[in-house]
Amino acid sequence: MAGLKELRTRLNAVRSTEKITTAMKLVATSKLKKATVALEKNKLYANLIENAVARVLLEYRKQEENKKIKHILPRLFYTKPNPQNYLLIVFSSERGLCGSYNQNVAKRAANRFRELKKSGKSVKMICYGKKAYDILKKNHKNDILYHEASFAGGGIFYDEAVQMLNKAKDLSSEKQFDVCEIVFSRFVSALQRELISMQIYPLDAGQIKTADDLDHIGEAYFDYKTSKEEVLEEASEKLLVNRVFAAMLNAEASEQSARMTAMDNATQNAADMIETLTLKYNTLRQSAITTELTEIISGAEAI
Repeated sequence: MAGLKELRTRLNAVRSTEKITTAMKLVATSKLKKATVALEKNKLYANLIENAVARVLLEYRKQEENKKIKHILPRLFYTKPNPQNYLLIVFSSERGLCGSYNQNVAKRAANRFRELKKSGKSVKMICYGKKAYDILKKNHKNDILYHEASFAGGGIFYDEAVQMLNKAKDLSSEKQFDVCEIVFSRFVSALQRELISMQIYPLDAGQIKTADDLDHIGEAYFDYKTSKEEVLEEASEKLLVNRVFAAMLNAEASEQSARMTAMDNATQNAADMIETLTLKYNTLRQSAITTELTEIISGAEAI
């Protein structure tokens, strides 16, 4: 009967675990839905900002080709010749139970670190999220400037991206880096994520698409109430902030999709274990009942 008691205790424990993983899956699903909605809403704004920047760059290019005028781009586009100092900002989660999400992000950051080091660059890191920091500090403790809690704890806000960039700008003004990259997981679908190392500073004018028809719609051409220089300055600042904000949204959606998948697998494993343990419990219980009946019948025959 001791075997029955142990099985019963284990069954109760697995059923409790199943309830927890089911609840965590539902919470992750709800958060994932909010994150994907925010991502979709941000795409329209991102396209408008990028088009505003691209439109001015297109006008600059046409003037340089036709009038031989050389334009000076805002400071956000200025790239040092042969930059040597790099800063990697790593986005991960504050909590675990999301499969290999944090391990993959930390691995991508470590790989990018090695790539830059092999090229003779000086590299420093900033970690947002406890999990990536815990992994990276084992081999890169002296290379991490500081770490902070994940921004996704109480929801993601645009102001957080602004604050994050302000801190990075302070480091830039102190000559601690020439190029800043973000390492994060780009959300593709609930079952697919893509690990990205994306340069956010300085902005690369060559990577901003400037289609030849972007500066006009039909026969109507765009004009500027203020100067093109002021429009480009303001729009490029907003473009930079929004790229950080979009990376934050992607990281949050990736974390929740990873957690949802992990909890779904855990719930299924718990259900399979409950089925197996129930079968063992019933078999053992039936065996115990059969043994007791046999003993009673044998005792009756002996009398």
